[in-house]
Amino acid sequence: MLASQFNRRRLLTNSARFILGCSTLAPLTSNFGQTFQPDHEVTVTDMEVIVVNVTQRTKWIFVLLTASNGVTGLGEASLGRRSKLNELDTFFRLVEGQSPFDINQYRTRGWPRASAGNRAVATAFSAIEHALWDIVGKTLSVPVYQLFGGKLRDSLPVYANINRATSNRTPEGFAEKARQAVADGFKAIKAAPFDGFPSLTASPNEISEARQLGVDCVFAIREAIGDDIAIKIDAHSFFDVELSISVAEQLLPANLSWFEEPIAPTQTTDTKRIHDSISQTMAGGEFLFGVEGFAPLCEQKAVDIIMPDIKHCGGLLEAIRIAAVADANGIKVSPHNPSGPVSTAASVALCAALPNFDILEYQWGEQPWRSNLVIPSENFVNGTIEINDSPGFGIVLNEQVLAEHRS
Repeated sequence: MLASQFNRRRLLTNSARFILGCSTLAPLTSNFGQTFQPDHEVTVTDMEVIVVNVTQRTKWIFVLLTASNGVTGLGEASLGRRSKLNELDTFFRLVEGQSPFDINQYRTRGWPRASAGNRAVATAFSAIEHALWDIVGKTLSVPVYQLFGGKLRDSLPVYANINRATSNRTPEGFAEKARQAVADGFKAIKAAPFDGFPSLTASPNEISEARQLGVDCVFAIREAIGDDIAIKIDAHSFFDVELSISVAEQLLPANLSWFEEPIAPTQTTDTKRIHDSISQTMAGGEFLFGVEGFAPLCEQKAVDIIMPDIKHCGGLLEAIRIAAVADANGIKVSPHNPSGPVSTAASVALCAALPNFDILEYQWGEQPWRSNLVIPSENFVNGTIEINDSPGFGIVLNEQVLAEHRS
């Protein structure tokens, strides 16, 4: 029993050093006078990039790093329809032959390139970082959330993003998919019924028709699912300030759970104007990078909820830093996650430890085989997902299902 207690103490002490960025671990001396030397020799040896065909609109790009101790780590670099991300090779070279524990060294070396404003580069950088954390957790035999200070909850509320599953972009089409998601147990859904909105320089009639179609879709969703289900609407930055405020007022009877990115979140001052002029909760920030990208929204309280995406924001450790800035300003965090099951598992590990977590996104309805692509399979019960207590992110790819859908 004493040995077991010490092993746990050693793991937690090491974990604290990793999160603080120690590049090497000094020998640890227990209260019993014994000195233990952790394994310094483990290094990253290989990278495999795995592309999964989902739909014409979606491909998942997974990164599998292998360490010299035989442990593998998963990350996700999905970026819409892209099936190749050459930028992964550049960042792999920064970790090849290096200890997977030296995550801050990797971040420091890769940050200038990752933060230069290219989303594909930022996504590749972030995916490698995910896989490093997975290796560290598995090597230490602890779930990744333990490396972030431990979990604050046993399960997470999740909303179903029905947008990509809705091919019929009419009010009836959105209503039907919303009903199906609710039948699957989800208590909150999100849609983007204004997708395809014309340029603001288009004719007034064209803009008016597109606006009315989007509004009609929202009210059709509400009628289909009743008043007890939360509806989140993503406007994908199609509007300007005046149109954002006007549409929000028109949608008041729909009782939205939130109104997301009616304009680009980089337009902080105008986003703040909208926020202060409407009664709906505002969310945004899905493609912003780093603390520097999110700080203006948080410090000016231009939104109520920020949406860092661990695939694009700089990785898990950067997401923790972003969440801390949000927390200091009274802002909640709802990670953007229209992603595959690897990003979902990593996001769950992150959200388990965030004190200001709100709700996690799930890309619902694209393929029936999605949940079985990982072992254990994804399991949502009454709109929640349990936090995986297995080492690392707690998943491996299901090779049989992968073989059927791999590019």
